Amino acid sequence: MDELDLLKKDWKRQESSYPTLNYEDIYKLIHKKSSSIVKWIFIICILEFMFWGFLNLIIPDSYLEIYEQFHLKKFMFITQGIHYAIVLYFIFLFYKNFKAISIIDNTNLLMKKILRTRKTVNYYVYYNIILYVVLSIVLNIIMFSQPEVLLETFLPENTTAENGKFISILLIVQVITLLLVCGLLWLYYRIIYGILLSKLKKNYKELETLEF
Repeated sequence: MDELDLLKKDWKRQESSYPTLNYEDIYKLIHKKSSSIVKWIFIICILEFMFWGFLNLIIPDSYLEIYEQFHLKKFMFITQGIHYAIVLYFIFLFYKNFKAISIIDNTNLLMKKILRTRKTVNYYVYYNIILYVVLSIVLNIIMFSQPEVLLETFLPENTTAENGKFISILLIVQVITLLLVCGLLWLYYRIIYGILLSKLKKNYKELETLEF
């Protein structure tokens, strides 16, 4: 039983030797907890942005040369720029939600802001997973549509007899990698953001209870 549950229990108790807590006390605690959760969502999103940005800085040039062989380097650069712009927009939305919840003193308005925050987080999670899936499919279609370049890049000394087998194995590996990474991304977002969203949902239900 957390702090809020204890407060509600004291609030509803009719006979007690302790002072009875009123509606405002419980509302303030829910408001404080909700504001803290949204702040953590904002912070985690910033940390993710910094992590991926740092990772891109330390990627060796040899990795990018693979895309150069398929004339995809410019495409990757533009896609990455658009992606960062969209993530920055989500960070702005999370910051906006945090500031809005921090100054709210109305129950109905707080409930609406909680719902909006949960929707924004869900959109952010879906965006990242869908982006990875779509980008992976597009890149693989382009790469596998040029089998001669694919073989020259990954297996320059391969014999003609082994070409079909190698491409089949590479395709299977790509599909498995796509499924595995999608699963890991979903698990990460489910754990990190799922925990925070479940707390926000609980706060929303507590506010509904207070309204009756």
